[in-house]
Amino acid sequence: MSARNAILKRLRERADGPLVAPECDFAVVTGRGWSPDERLARFERWITSVHGEVVHTTRDDWGDALARVLADKGVRRLALGREHPVAVEARLALANAEVELVDVDRDIEDWQQEQFERVDAGLTSVGGAIAETGSLWLWPTPDEPRLISLVPSIHVAVLDAETIEDTFFDVMERHDWARGMPTNALLISGPSKTADIEQTLAYGVHGPRELVVLVRHVDADTEESL
Repeated sequence: MSARNAILKRLRERADGPLVAPECDFAVVTGRGWSPDERLARFERWITSVHGEVVHTTRDDWGDALARVLADKGVRRLALGREHPVAVEARLALANAEVELVDVDRDIEDWQQEQFERVDAGLTSVGGAIAETGSLWLWPTPDEPRLISLVPSIHVAVLDAETIEDTFFDVMERHDWARGMPTNALLISGPSKTADIEQTLAYGVHGPRELVVLVRHVDADTEESL
């Protein structure tokens, strides 16, 4: 009998019954009780403290805001998906802009060099955000692979204001991560950064040097009609 099987046999034949998970008190990582406005304020304060940019816009006008951000930053080639509603709306909004739209739903081996050398920015949706840490969370898909948020010099993320949760624990509970956690979930808390031995931060060394978060708010007229 192998050592592994011997250990498993001893566990199965325990005299005091099967092992059970201990009682856990998660109160320390949840229950903040912040209002939607407090969540937004905390998220913005933390993410801008590490050089992230926040642009407030509405659901109706966010495409125009995106076009302005790309123009201001001199983006000429934008990588984005084709199926997600954010990508669909972005493509419509940029139809007449001087920006080349780069399809990302391709085998990485077919366009790896292009992605690293010629793409100026990547656009993604996000699953939501975390107020406590100023973080975005993303679930990459074939339509929005993780490299478009990790490789281009600029990452533009589209966040709906109402999807900001208090804590990471709240995100995992609200979206039932225990049942269906993705193979790779991304937590993004600002542009790429690293530090040398003297603790001097440098941005954009091994990833995006800029992170722009377009926060979409429900239009006031729409809220009044609901």
